[in-house]
Amino acid sequence: MEINTNKHIIIVGVTGLVGREMLKILESIDFPFDNIDGCASSNSEGKLLNYKGKQLIVRDINNIDFSNYNIALFSAGSEVSKVYAPIAIEKGCTVIDNTSYFRMRDNVPLVVPEINMNSINGAKLIANPNCSTIQMVMPLKPLHDVFELKELVISTYQASGGAGQKGINALLNETGIILNNKNSYKDNNSPFNKQIAFNVIPQIDKFDLLDYTKEEWKMINETKKILDLPNIDITATCVRVPVIRGHAVSVFAKFNNVIDISRVKEVLSNFSGIKVVDDPNNQIYTTPIDCANKNDVFVSRMRKHPTIDNGLNFWCVSDNVRKGAALNAIQIASLLQ
Repeated sequence: MEINTNKHIIIVGVTGLVGREMLKILESIDFPFDNIDGCASSNSEGKLLNYKGKQLIVRDINNIDFSNYNIALFSAGSEVSKVYAPIAIEKGCTVIDNTSYFRMRDNVPLVVPEINMNSINGAKLIANPNCSTIQMVMPLKPLHDVFELKELVISTYQASGGAGQKGINALLNETGIILNNKNSYKDNNSPFNKQIAFNVIPQIDKFDLLDYTKEEWKMINETKKILDLPNIDITATCVRVPVIRGHAVSVFAKFNNVIDISRVKEVLSNFSGIKVVDDPNNQIYTTPIDCANKNDVFVSRMRKHPTIDNGLNFWCVSDNVRKGAALNAIQIASLLQ
């Protein structure tokens, strides 16, 4: 599909955390389109959102004629994508879906633009990967090209905001109540099954095969698909932490070739979308709060394994709402040809 001045775009789920972030990003970039609309459930119909100094009226998704749009950015949950994405495609609209519903289907490209944009190959349905997967494969791709990736051990530290506005609200509500002299408190409306304030929870999504959570399987399977490494050994532990915004991933990567740290830093520094911030002598590295509202993936704490010559440890952080979701989808739309 050719990007031109006749683009009409609709954001499905525009009132959600990611949908609103898409609007913010589209306000700030030079993206050619004639108009942008937003829709959500009937409960949000008629709501007004600010966009470029004007008011965008939220429409009911049930009243949308997708034949009026070239691109639909879906971020309203898997059940919405399941029902409405095929309708949009049938009407001639290209769908970029931010949910997990289509990601692992063989005929659906799972895309990080810096890595595998060519996998789209005219597809009308494109899947946006999981937020933590995106930020991890960004440094892994250039490292694999040089050192040949063999094995991964992953631990994530994912923001409460990764569960949407309900996750943020639970963190803030619990924190406020506990600070007012309660030892502990579990928000009844929390999406988490444990108190998140002043705590970490070693569960994201439901437990699944082999007692791994669905989030852990996303990290494993999506990484294999994006990097086209179906036989790589991967294990993951995904943890929810009391942070509003910004995910962190600790990675141990084993390669076929011997690691040289200076070469690692050179390779990553030259890759689009990555910022190397790594000066241990001066205690310089990046944390989730440092990456909030920024577009890049920040890589720190790079060090060779003390006993394995082809082993590398590193730490990466990224804004899960931007590069982990909204920005990645908009980058895909911008590059569609």
